[in-house]
Amino acid sequence: VALYVLPSAQSRLLAWKKTIKLMSINKSQLLEGSQAIAQTIKNLEPGVISAYPITPQTHIVEALAKYKAEGQANYEYVRAESEFAAASIILGASATGSRVYSATSSQGLLLMTEVVFNIAGMRLPIVMTCANRAVSAPINIFNDQSDVMAIRDAGWILLFASNHQEAVDLHVIAYKLAEKLNLPVMVNVEGFIITHSYENVIIPDQKLIKKYLPDYNPVLGSYLDPRSPITLGAFFTPEYYQETRQSLHQDLLASQNIIKQEYSLYKKLSQRKELSALKAQIDNGLIEYYGPKNPEIILTAMGSMTGTIQEAIQKEKSVGLLKIKSYRPFPKEEINKILAKTKNLAVIEKAISLGEMGPLYSDIKAGLENHRINVTNHIVGLGGRDVTQKIIKDIIKTAKKKIGEAKFWA
Repeated sequence: VALYVLPSAQSRLLAWKKTIKLMSINKSQLLEGSQAIAQTIKNLEPGVISAYPITPQTHIVEALAKYKAEGQANYEYVRAESEFAAASIILGASATGSRVYSATSSQGLLLMTEVVFNIAGMRLPIVMTCANRAVSAPINIFNDQSDVMAIRDAGWILLFASNHQEAVDLHVIAYKLAEKLNLPVMVNVEGFIITHSYENVIIPDQKLIKKYLPDYNPVLGSYLDPRSPITLGAFFTPEYYQETRQSLHQDLLASQNIIKQEYSLYKKLSQRKELSALKAQIDNGLIEYYGPKNPEIILTAMGSMTGTIQEAIQKEKSVGLLKIKSYRPFPKEEINKILAKTKNLAVIEKAISLGEMGPLYSDIKAGLENHRINVTNHIVGLGGRDVTQKIIKDIIKTAKKKIGEAKFWA
């Protein structure tokens, strides 16, 4: 479809574009997901950004590079020759007391793995976006959640967004969590479904961000500085290493209360309205629950397919949806409170722990207090395959059956 603009209308079109550009950033805009994330990161004013392009993350860092080139941002944008280098650059910058950012995907995240573990072990408050994508081989550039599952035990807070607005808001909250807890945070958004699609979204301006997130001023002695020398990432013998892992583990578990508090505070400041097809009965930053008080069946999932599930169950009076927003720390107690009211749980996920079950299923099953509940595992959407309402409705039909292995849906 071609649109031809008459010369007489061209001036009006230019004026309209100018008006849109001058509109307050707090107004709803139709944006590509990557652009929405990039605008948000710019407004968060990091000191250093470093990344290496990889589909489907590239639009985010391209936009951030453009902001720097056009003089719209003051951060240092460091070009890297690989994802390993990009992760190392932000590690070093964070270790010297700077607010930092990077983004990656799939093989890029795997190339960063060594540094990702180091970042958590050094307790650096780094925020990174993962545009979730299938892992090779065979080569596939489309989305599932296999990449982040490969580093789920690295010691990061792992948050999952289901739409553009949630992706934007979670990045703001991520910086507050990272800098308050000295823990790295990864915000997961599904490639193409979120990164390349367009939705109406409100980008928080710097005024709102300043109310919620103060300037980053780490205490002298907590970062590398000749005035107060410290050591980061030192060699630890067996007598001491285990305690460092225990401390990181306990702090991740304890972060659940802070996540709930910060989510509530940000939601109040930003005055966010309900955007989903159904109204959430519970929405606390760790999980969301939609549906009846005593559902016969609950479906649980993470990421964008929760929107499809909401649409599919609108007319289902006995089916609820448990949406996991924080995968690490894993909100076991919050999940058990919801599952205590049902007899059947269908875990739907875009990843498989090869040779076992889905990782989300394994985590839920391990922490389940109600052992009488029938839990089934449903693998969907690998390599970007569509997750349709028909698939969801077919899963509902089988949710009461005893299925002892992961079921793959086409």
